[in-house]
Amino acid sequence: MREAYMDPAVAAAVAARGGVPAPLTPERLREWQRADAGVRPRPGLRELTDGGRFEVGVGEGVVWARPAGVGGRLPVLFYLHGGGLIGGNAYSVLPRVLRELAQPLGLAVVSAEYPLAPDATYPQPLHACREALRWTVANADALGIDPSRVVLAGKSAGGGLAAALALLLRDEGGPVTVGQLLLSPMLDDRGGTASARQLAGHDTWDATSNATAWQAALGPARGTADVPPYAAPARATSLAGLPPAYLEVGSAETFRDEVVAYANGLWQHGSHAELHVWPGACHGFDTLAPHAAVSHAAVAARRGWLRRLLAE
Repeated sequence: MREAYMDPAVAAAVAARGGVPAPLTPERLREWQRADAGVRPRPGLRELTDGGRFEVGVGEGVVWARPAGVGGRLPVLFYLHGGGLIGGNAYSVLPRVLRELAQPLGLAVVSAEYPLAPDATYPQPLHACREALRWTVANADALGIDPSRVVLAGKSAGGGLAAALALLLRDEGGPVTVGQLLLSPMLDDRGGTASARQLAGHDTWDATSNATAWQAALGPARGTADVPPYAAPARATSLAGLPPAYLEVGSAETFRDEVVAYANGLWQHGSHAELHVWPGACHGFDTLAPHAAVSHAAVAARRGWLRRLLAE
């Protein structure tokens, strides 16, 4: 599998950034984290208002925003940021989520902050997300949101955390959520899929980088039988009783096969799922090449699913 398998517009965007990055190894983890913090700075609350287009505030472990001047209780996207469980932050992802989803659909967004590996390992990040969700539901009146229309959402590591949180909430009896929007979710610590082998050294987040991140998050348990589904959702033996899911992944992406397998598991256990495998897309394709036709199609599909889900 080579870069030639990428969509031409995506491949051009990757090449313009210097090509596929070198795989992340444990020895480079701290260096990577420092660089990641530099390229994903936290915007201030004033900046997040986007000139008054959004009302913005902070809560217990969250930063939230909603379109300004929109009355009533809004559905809410409870969003978990990406970064391989080792990077990213709740603030830097908000502008794009607001622009692409919240503004067009009239949604509020609550973006949760969770502690990062290796300083925080399972179950700390997941439990932080659960507590942030509980705070969100408990403060629904103050936030002007509808606690009966909460959609879990996340990208990459955040997508994996959203899937894990859905499993945890199912087994703990709530809070109840109405859907899960899983964008290129990081689901499986074992890394044994065909796509992980095919894309080794060719995806923007390859098997070596993935193994480094999972090792940081799980320690010596990674890849063993001791990993629970709340740590790596691909380990779940039952995907029954979960809220409807939207899943997407690229055909030229390390996570391709684990995401397809997870969607298949949802169907087999009677849960609802919509799956999109975007042709020629690598990990982070829509961030790298936002103007590519495949990126436009992906954003439109996410909006369409959310619109249908929340209209029910």
